[in-house]
Order: sequence, then structure tokens, then C-alpha cells
Amino acid sequence: MEDNIDPGLNSRLTKCFLARINTGLFDEKHHGAFRLYNGFYEGEAHLVVDLYARTLLIHNYLPPDIDAAQLMSRVQTYYLEEIPWLKTVIVKNRRSQSPKERAGKITFGSVASDRVQEAGIWYALHLLMHQEATFFLDTRDLRAWLKDSLAVDTLLNTFAYTGSLGVAARAGAVNRVTYLDLQRKYLNIAKTSYTLNGLEIDKSAFIVGDFWQQVSRFIRKGREFGCVILDPPFFSKTKSGTVDLLRSSHKLINKVRPIVTNGGFLVVINNALFLSGKKFLELIDSLSVKDYLTIERIITVPLDITGYPETIVNYPPVDPTPFNHPTKIAVLRIRHKV
Repeated sequence: MEDNIDPGLNSRLTKCFLARINTGLFDEKHHGAFRLYNGFYEGEAHLVVDLYARTLLIHNYLPPDIDAAQLMSRVQTYYLEEIPWLKTVIVKNRRSQSPKERAGKITFGSVASDRVQEAGIWYALHLLMHQEATFFLDTRDLRAWLKDSLAVDTLLNTFAYTGSLGVAARAGAVNRVTYLDLQRKYLNIAKTSYTLNGLEIDKSAFIVGDFWQQVSRFIRKGREFGCVILDPPFFSKTKSGTVDLLRSSHKLINKVRPIVTNGGFLVVINNALFLSGKKFLELIDSLSVKDYLTIERIITVPLDITGYPETIVNYPPVDPTPFNHPTKIAVLRIRHKV
């Protein structure tokens, strides 16, 4: 296996590591979270490496029939030498048939980091809960906008997952955030983030339920929010509806439009890899009748996710322009007929 490992891997890891150092991502207290290496764009599509405080998270996308033990060991050794304050390493075998393998196992150290800090806000983590890390790195710029620029009284975070977007908004100027997700265990992590930041927990603001059913309840009750965040998975299906970001994301937008206050905001995130930026904008434009829905701004994805000009060797299969990554984030302004 050792002979099959690309001899140029270390030099690429070093080039990408230096790019992160030069942009000041490393913080002195080692509380931050960012991507150290995105192999999809920076060299090896089977390898992604993230840093969560003092824990290194290695995502292995190789097919399960390929023994990746030596490769993972080599990557781990590299970063342990470059980052001497690392306490733990986790490897997630993302294409394994085993849920435990996909969720990851500790290969160095014993205790994974349970929180990170970004822009002065603490976010709770559970790095071994499932295949994702319970804190998405590609929405960092959106969290900054929610914290620093959004000034509304109420916000609804749909498909909230662990609630990082809502937590950022609540730590800013938003007075009340409501969270909606199918899984209570994820919302419990959001509550822990509240505790870490000294925010008061209102249990009624954390709703476990189906998106389609709950939004219908809001509509029947005439409940509105100054901002609604749509951050759904690429595909999901319940008895009440289907989420398909490649083919029918317009259904989600139309579903929540009635519960956004007149003049309020709708944040739409679409991470469909094969949906071009142009097609996404055309979809939004098709919903914009008489300027009742307009694009307020486009939010970028951080360069540690996209790769830097000097580190990129591969590009997305479909052009995301004018977005800078297949994770396309748009802030829309909603107006109602009067």
C-alpha cells in the first residue's frame, strides 16, 4: 500500500497548510475550526482534513474495499508533526457501510473537542455523533452576516440541525430565534451552545417536527418571522413532502414565503453539486413576480473550503458562478401584496 501512496502528497499538504497559516486562521488559544485540506479541489478527492479546536478530523472518501490504513496514518503523522498542540485525531470512513465507521473513530488521543469558538461565539460539538461533524465550516461567512448585519426581531432556522446559524443570529441583534428540526438530539446541541454563551433557553423555541407540517401550522396561525433560514439537506423525504435541491428547491422557497414578514429576509442555501449558479439564479428569478422576491446579497464560502488560488488544482463539475462554491448562499428580500 505504501508504494501506492502519491509521493507528492506531503508537498501538497504543506502548500495548503502554509496557505492557511498565511491567512491567519490559526488562533492563539486553539479554539477555532476550519479546513486544512480540501482534496476535492486541492489534489485528492478521497481526502478532506478539518481542524476543530484541538481535534484533527480526517474524512476518508476512498471506497471501502481499498485499505486506506497506511494513507490515513501518513496524513495523521504529517499533521501531528506540524500541529504539536493537537490532542486527538478522528478518522471518518465516509463511504463505509458501517454507521460507526462513517461516524468515525479516534486514532490518536482519547477525548474529542466538544466546542469551538468563532468570532467570539462558542458552538457545541459532537464530532462522533454521525458522519458529519455537527458544525459546518462552509457557512462561516453566513454566520458572520447573521451576527453582525442582520437586525430583525424574530428568526426561524428551519432544518436547523445543531443550530449554529440561529446561534450566530441570536448572539447578534436578533431577539428571538426559533429552531425546527426532525431530530431532538441535534437541537440539544444547539441548547448546549446557548448555555456556553450565557443565552437563556426557551424550550418552546426548539421545535422537533416535520418542516412541511410545522410551516403549515405557522401559516394557519398567521405567524411570521423577520428572517427565515432554509438550510435543508440535499435530499430528504417524509410523509408530508420531499426535499430535492437539484430539481425542486423552488417548492421550499414558496412554502416559507408566507411566513416571512413584509420586507423581511429569506436565507436560501443550496448545496446541490450539479446545480449551476446560473440555474440557481434563474430559479430564483422565476419566483420573483413584480419584485415580491429579490436578491439582497450573495454570501461567499470561505477560501479554506474552496481552496486558494495557489492551491486549487481541480474545479467543481458544474460552474457555481456567481457563487464561489457549489454551496450557494443567497439572501432574499420578501415583499407581500398589499
